[in-house]
Amino acid sequence: MIWLPLAVTGVAALAGWLVWLRRRHLVVTVRGPSMTPTYRHGDRVLVRRRSGGRIRTGQVALVDLPERMRPVPDGTASEDILRNRRVIKRVAAVPGDPVPFPVQGPGPVVPPGCLVLLGDNPDGSGDSRQYGYVPTDAVVGVVLRPLHTRP
Repeated sequence: MIWLPLAVTGVAALAGWLVWLRRRHLVVTVRGPSMTPTYRHGDRVLVRRRSGGRIRTGQVALVDLPERMRPVPDGTASEDILRNRRVIKRVAAVPGDPVPFPVQGPGPVVPPGCLVLLGDNPDGSGDSRQYGYVPTDAVVGVVLRPLHTRP
């Protein structure tokens, strides 16, 4: 009968690990062409939750889109994009970094509490080139790796 307490302990440990994993990670499906060729529409990626204060240039971030950056329902954006409140973009600059071209800022460096986010596909991305800085507290997490890429 020693196997019963061991089985219960194993199930409890597994359940605890799954809860921890769920709180620390998200699985996100990429929507739209803005991160092509790195990630394409339909790719699934694993995201680790983290605050914007610990993000570095070059990382790909999942961000809660500020209201001023959300598309307007004018017939050009798909319903899926209009419903989406989160986007995946590459961090091009963090506070204190020089503002990268072609982003135009009020000064030569990114101010505290702000990020410059760019899509990997400049012709198909709404990002800091059009909307300016994004607050660091909008960062939900960073992409760790793709889970599934479409052929």
